[in-house]
Amino acid sequence: MKKIKKYLKKHLTKDRYRHTLGVAYTAAALAMKYNPDTSNANLVKRAHLAGLLHDCAKCMSDEKKLHICDKNNISYTRIEAQHPYLLHGKVGAYIAKKKFKINDKDILEAITWHTTGRPDMSLLEKIIFIADYIEPSRKPIPELDLIRRLAFEDIDKTMEKILSNTLKHLKEKNVPVDVMTQTTYESYKKY
Repeated sequence: MKKIKKYLKKHLTKDRYRHTLGVAYTAAALAMKYNPDTSNANLVKRAHLAGLLHDCAKCMSDEKKLHICDKNNISYTRIEAQHPYLLHGKVGAYIAKKKFKINDKDILEAITWHTTGRPDMSLLEKIIFIADYIEPSRKPIPELDLIRRLAFEDIDKTMEKILSNTLKHLKEKNVPVDVMTQTTYESYKKY
């Protein structure tokens, strides 16, 4: 953990580092709530680790994100090419694996998909996606208090609500929507 925190302090802004610690804390809390086997602290530790690493590539330049993807055959969409900030999850998973020797596929997937989500997310993936949205230092966004409460009541309804709010926000701002975000929303709309 020390090595990871040292790396994050060096590569993230002060605000991004505070956000990251908030996500790790919130992810651990959600893991405690949803851990199917309360005698197993493994999910809590994995959620905390994924929360710490989820934004490890966030402050990297767009050019560097694209370069890492190209050099390492990490696929990306046309929207991601036009808006490379969306690649920080994929590049972050690459850094977690290469630099920190994280080989837990579920942790790597949670880092990869924490921005857009994806259909059929694992419990850990949902936890990181939600923790990123509701962590304590998050700037106020519509219905944040409701979503924070819902996050500890029904994880799938929370996914649907966050995705719905995200799509509404992107459309209001006239920002292109990543296809995966829309696809993920459609998969959770039934909740």
